[in-house]
Amino acid sequence: MNPSTATDNGHLLLFRSTNWHRGMAPEEIQRIMADWTSWFEGLQKKGLITAASPLENEGYVVAGDAPTDGPFAESKESIGGFFMLKTKTMDEAVAIARMCPALPYGMKVEVRPVAPACPAAKMVEEAKAHAMA
Repeated sequence: MNPSTATDNGHLLLFRSTNWHRGMAPEEIQRIMADWTSWFEGLQKKGLITAASPLENEGYVVAGDAPTDGPFAESKESIGGFFMLKTKTMDEAVAIARMCPALPYGMKVEVRPVAPACPAAKMVEEAKAHAMA
């Protein structure tokens, strides 16, 4: 996808690494969290956030017949939370992600465009339209 491609559906920021703060002094964590709060509130005031939440460390992964334990919080790739942004371009969403105060401490931010419809459903509709043509 072209980074400047426009979307009307916004972008999702997924915050990866629930352990970025391990080994830090409580005062340093508090400072970073204050920076995080300021960053978040600034985005809210600009009307760029439509939803956001931290996630608990425990959960289940459902695949096949039964759920299994996981995701595992000790994983560097576990998702600790998300922001749903009202952004038009990937460039804009990436610029916001780059402002995350926990990036220097090992957090990663995944930026994903929100699709207007399920890609599988879109494929079915396109196949139907092609068959009728």
